Amino acid sequence: MTTTQPSTSERRAQYISEGYIVVPGLVDEADRAAIVAELPRFARAEYPVANPAPVTDAMTDAEAVGTMLAVHFPHWVSPAIAEMVRHPGIAEVLGEITGAHLPFWDGGVKCMQSMLFAKPPGLPGQAWHQDERYIPTRDRSLVGVWIALDDADEDNGCLRVLPRSHRPGIIHPLGDHGRPDEFDPGEESRGFDPTGEIPVPVSAGDVIFFNGYLLHRSFRNRSADRSRRALVNHYCSAASLLPWMVRDGLDIGVADYRVVVPVTGDDPYADRGLEDPPEQVFLRPAGGEYTDAQEIIATDGQL
Repeated sequence: MTTTQPSTSERRAQYISEGYIVVPGLVDEADRAAIVAELPRFARAEYPVANPAPVTDAMTDAEAVGTMLAVHFPHWVSPAIAEMVRHPGIAEVLGEITGAHLPFWDGGVKCMQSMLFAKPPGLPGQAWHQDERYIPTRDRSLVGVWIALDDADEDNGCLRVLPRSHRPGIIHPLGDHGRPDEFDPGEESRGFDPTGEIPVPVSAGDVIFFNGYLLHRSFRNRSADRSRRALVNHYCSAASLLPWMVRDGLDIGVADYRVVVPVTGDDPYADRGLEDPPEQVFLRPAGGEYTDAQEIIATDGQL
């Protein structure tokens, strides 16, 4: 049976109204396999890693990957993941929705961040949060692109969202979640009614696009033997200045993070050039605290 895909206008309307959309089967098996193959390379520090995992040669690849929850900024060093940042199908959808709330948006999109999640059985999820709290844009155009590398459901810790929570454009305060058995050490958004939260189960190859103000979370992977691997990239309108990881002494009004990847359309700030990324990434370990890359990069530009 053929599945009818929503039209461009329907996708835009749902994204603006609900704060997220799911596009089934957007990333094929070959592309997913190429990304999954990178996980043990990061775990074994075959790529430059600032905080290598405690991995030994005697470990299997699965055991090595089990020492980490995620890799931050893998597109800086992995050609396969750098290519996925500009995946044609993903770029097409981003060119429809990223600035759909802006009347005169020209379709330009850039990428500034990526995270590769391993999330093997037993590892925690993330408490309620909004991505614009951490990656601020000037026009509310941040989009998270959640690429399912495995089937994800409630058992292995799929994404959960609060539909329409992006509408007020409010960044909620943060506090300690007090649930280390369920969530990683990151703080939790507070001061809202979570009634209406829904899980977003997906099949491998499906892609979730969600607004940077949308409240979302995930629970611990409760499955016995199923990982919940995902590549999550972040994008925004090319027209937005990006006051992210701002170094001391810079004017916040014109601050513009330029370690970005142009994806669609024109870069209106092309005369400023692009900055080269740091030459190493960092891991979020399976347990305990992890280094905050924003503070490190804002200090001296390097991990």
